[in-house]
Amino acid sequence: MVRRRIIALVGIDGSGKSTQADWLAVWLNGLGVPAVHVKNPGGRVRLGRLARRLRRPDAAALLGGRGVSAMEWGVRWLALLRSLTRTRLSRRVAVMDRYTHCQLAVLRARGHGGERLTRLVYGVFPEPDLVLFLAVPPQCALERIRTRGTDTETLEHLSALDAAYRALPEAARFHAVDAAGTPAEVKFRIRRIVADSVVLSVPGASPGGRASIP
Repeated sequence: MVRRRIIALVGIDGSGKSTQADWLAVWLNGLGVPAVHVKNPGGRVRLGRLARRLRRPDAAALLGGRGVSAMEWGVRWLALLRSLTRTRLSRRVAVMDRYTHCQLAVLRARGHGGERLTRLVYGVFPEPDLVLFLAVPPQCALERIRTRGTDTETLEHLSALDAAYRALPEAARFHAVDAAGTPAEVKFRIRRIVADSVVLSVPGASPGGRASIP
């Protein structure tokens, strides 16, 4: 039996969090480790779509910068509560697509304040057993965002967000993953970290923790 664990994937938009979280959960299940990929969005993408329908360029133009931050703050808190409740009840490893660190980094990047209150309110959520920081140059992330065409972003904000993640006190415990390569390359790097981690009992692993990595 595998005890319930939390693996969080964090990083700037365009770093590949959603794709890699999904693949990681599938891989763990294939190894006999019950896991589920859960998304914890802030609702900004949907709000951006609504803004464009209303002939506004983006979410900030619709609600204002502080309004968008307030909305994301609440939506993500509820998303995390739902995700953790779901995985606790199902007794599966929670592969988190975004976590509390994402909200803290967003606040710092936008300079809207509120980090002290956020740490207090978001402090009800447990610390992840493993945090994977998908590191990618902001320009590369911007190109990916433009290619997928589902949302918009600026190089300035992505750069500020990248700096904010790296400046968080929690960053010292992040496992940095070079996410600038192909998705397959990044997938392999993530599996190496997870297989070598002591926080999971991976079937087929050696006493040191390593499992076979296809």
